Formats: sequence, structure tokens, C-alpha cells
Amino acid sequence: MATSTSILSSPFLAPQLPSTRNHQRSRSPSLLVVASVSEKPVPAVSVTSPEPSKLPIRKIPGDCGLPVIGPFKDRQDYFYKQGRDEFFKSRIQKYQSTVFRTNMPPGPFLAPNPNVVVLLDAKSFPTLFDTSKVDKRDVFTGTYMPSTDLTGGYRVLSYLDPSEPKHALLKQVVFSLLKSRRTHVIPEFHNSYKELFHALESDLAQNGKASFTQANDQAAFNFLARSLFDSNPPDTPLSRDGPSLVQKWVLFQLGPILRLGLPQFLEESTVRTFRLPSFLIKKDYQRLYDFFYQSPAASDILFPEADRLGIPRDEACHNLLFATCFNSFGGFKLFFPNVLKWIGRAGVKLHLRLATEVRSAVAAASGDITMAALENMPLLKSVVYEAFRIDPPVPLQYGKAKRDFTLESHDHAFHVKEGEMLFGYQPFATKDPRIFDRAEEFVGDRFLGEDGERLLKHVLWSNGPETESPSLSNKQCAGKDFVTLVSRLLVVEFFLRYDSFEIQVGTAPLGSSVTITSLKRASF
Repeated sequence: MATSTSILSSPFLAPQLPSTRNHQRSRSPSLLVVASVSEKPVPAVSVTSPEPSKLPIRKIPGDCGLPVIGPFKDRQDYFYKQGRDEFFKSRIQKYQSTVFRTNMPPGPFLAPNPNVVVLLDAKSFPTLFDTSKVDKRDVFTGTYMPSTDLTGGYRVLSYLDPSEPKHALLKQVVFSLLKSRRTHVIPEFHNSYKELFHALESDLAQNGKASFTQANDQAAFNFLARSLFDSNPPDTPLSRDGPSLVQKWVLFQLGPILRLGLPQFLEESTVRTFRLPSFLIKKDYQRLYDFFYQSPAASDILFPEADRLGIPRDEACHNLLFATCFNSFGGFKLFFPNVLKWIGRAGVKLHLRLATEVRSAVAAASGDITMAALENMPLLKSVVYEAFRIDPPVPLQYGKAKRDFTLESHDHAFHVKEGEMLFGYQPFATKDPRIFDRAEEFVGDRFLGEDGERLLKHVLWSNGPETESPSLSNKQCAGKDFVTLVSRLLVVEFFLRYDSFEIQVGTAPLGSSVTITSLKRASF
């Protein structure tokens, strides 16, 4: 691929990264973040009338129904009667439009206004990234916002619009941490996931199967703590409790919009009806907070940067906890099993191609896993992009219209009014058949070559196109390139050890449950 879409070209990642020569720790430089606080947030644009469109204007179809009754009915369809995908497919067919009105959970009584305009195609969906048109204030989880008691009393970065002064300052803190800890990413990933592979092999030998999902939770948390905060959880009072504490804390925030697998009556009468009281999770959250606050990186990097920017230290710590545990750990918990799911289902032929490419590139780098070696793995890059496309780790996006404007799908234009809530279900946009051939299939080499590279602008997993980069003035994930890098590292580490593997896939409240049933050791 051209370097315009590579990690090397990212304005946040330099081409130097520490290598694992023969899988040992290295101190060579890596991950260079160059964002600057001088970059100003993009202000809202004041426009009095919608922009003209060459497409025929259509009134946004759909009916949200009567108050309380309509949202309740839609919620039953979304969770129990139809399921999420069928909920959207049936309405596309009903209205003959990928843009329509409906209600999104949780609805009454947690969200006073569940009415949304739904965007389900690759042309309309990117409107949700345009902060001149949409306000991202307090819409991270949708039509409701969890209590700030769950985040130390602060509205953390994910809930801020770029027009708010704190947005750029807090995002700069995240960039600063990534930059300062850049030399530890590759070696700590190797160390943490070596432990995971040993655990998988042991479980497989004893039980004939091994849960990748459970092992991945511990490895991902340890990796993030070691690489970014210079702290090894098992050596602290937190011990190995981090993943379970994070999952409980996330449940208190996302419970109203998750299918938990409980009896319908129980889910409806609890998490869909009222907020779980934050005091129930207070002690668990305090343990997480103390772990990050007392980490070496907090005193060496986080707090000096927060002091320089005028951010209270506790606010900085709550934000980094959220970015690490909710955004990063949550992303790895969702996405890493999905990567293995799709590669596993693709079969032995793809496995051997990946193993050959990975081992050849690493051998050419004298046995080191380096940025240059990663850039010489075009099939691996394509496979990871394809996993992001077909199964994006953050499927739901929201934004509130800052002004009147005209929204376009492939076939029609629609007038949106100021204050209307827009919602997009990302897997439909990234599997748009008007953009992608065989859109519902996992095609490992989809993004190879110039034709493949042109499609990358439609890979939208990071709250923005893959061809763009996070900045202080947009809402794209601050760790976008970090996540892309470690996702590639997962595949690299896997195929350095194994020729092929077999899996069983189940469902989970967050993502997929992947169980390894066979591992074939590297034979060449």
C-alpha cells in the first residue's frame, strides 16, 4: 500500500518503534506523537438555511409513534423480537430508505427524548464525524448519558464536543502519554501476549479447548498498564482484578443499551428502567483510580503535563482511566476476539499466507518486529482493515444537529433541523453494497493495491475515516493509530507461533466469545 495509509505516515506515529529482537525487550525509539495544543477546536458554523443538493429532496420517512408507547415498542423490537440487525433491515425495506426516523434504546425513563434520524449508508454516515454540523456533547452513549458519579464527577473527554475548551487540553494529555511511552509498546505487547499464548496452550492441553476471550481480557489489561503506565498489575494491590472491575464499571454505563442475556422482564425492570446506583461500584472504581493515580507514569508524565495545561490532577487521572479502561481495554476486548473470529473462519489458506508473510518480513528485519517489518506485511494490514470494516468495535454513533443542513444518502437529500439527534449503525455503513463488493463477506485481501487503498476512506471504526488522523479539533479516537498498531501486532505474534488454528464462536454482551479448539505450531 502507499504510505499515505500506513502507520508510518501517521502524524502521531513515527517510523521508529522498539523491536523484539528474538522476542526480547528493546529500547529503540517508537510511536512519536506530534499533535500540538496550538491546534484550535473547530467552531460551530452558523448557517441559516440548508445547503442546496442536486439529489431529489425527500421528507425523512418514519414514525416515532406516541410518547412512551412508540419508544417502548421499538425497544422490544430492537432487543427481543427482531434483534438489532433485523430491526434496521426491516425499516430500510419498509421505508425504502437508508435514512429514516425511529426511537433508540433505552427510551423511557432513562432518556427523555429517544427520537433519532437513522443513517445507514456509507454516504450519509460520515455526517456524524462533521463537527461543523453535529454536536458531540454528551452523546457518546446515545440518547442518555451515564452519571458523572461514575467518572469522578467529571464529564470526560469522550463526552466533550471539540468546541469546548477542555476537549483540546484533555486530548493533548492522551497524546502526551502515547508519545512519552512509545518505546514500550512492542516489547510489552510481546511480553503480555506471550503469557496469553502459554495460558491458551496449557488450557488446550488440559481441557481440549481454551477461551481466548477470557485470556485476552487479562493480557490486554496487563499490556495497557505496563506499556502506558509502567505498572505491572499483579505486583500491585489491584492484582489480577482489573478486567473484572472494568467490566462491572462499564456495565453500569452501558447496561441500558446492551442485551445482557437475562430474562426479558428482569432486564426491562432494572437496567432499562432506572440507573444502577453508582455507590454500588464506588469501591471498585476507587481501586482502579488508585492504581492509575499511583502508577509511575502518572507522577512522571501525566501529572506534569496536566499541571502545565492547567488541568486538575484528579481530572486528568479520571480521563486517562476512562481512555485506558473504557476506550482502549474495551476496544481490545471487543476487537481482538473479532480479529481471530474472522481469520479463523477464513481457513487454512489465508492462515498460511499470513504466516509466510509475517515470518518473511520479520526474518528480513533480522528477527526483529519493527515498524519497517510491519509495513512489509501488506496482506496482514489488509486483513486487519477488513476486520475493522466488517465488525467495527464501536457500532453506534450519535451527534446532535448544530444547525439546519441538508443530509444526503446515495439516492436522496433530506433536510435536518437544528437540535435533531442523528444516529448511525456503523456496520451497515461499512458493509454498504454500493461501496463494497461482497460486502457481507470477509475478504482478507480486499485492501491490497491501489484499488484497495481507495476503499480505506470507507473504513470508519475510529469515529472518522481510516484515511484521516486524530487531532485536537476532531472527535477521532486519540489512540486510533495505537489501536491499529497493536491489532497488527496480535496477528504478527500469533502467526510467528502458529501455522493455523480452529475456533468455536459464541455471543457475548460485548462482542463475540471465541474458544480455541486447535493450534498448529509453526512448522517453517
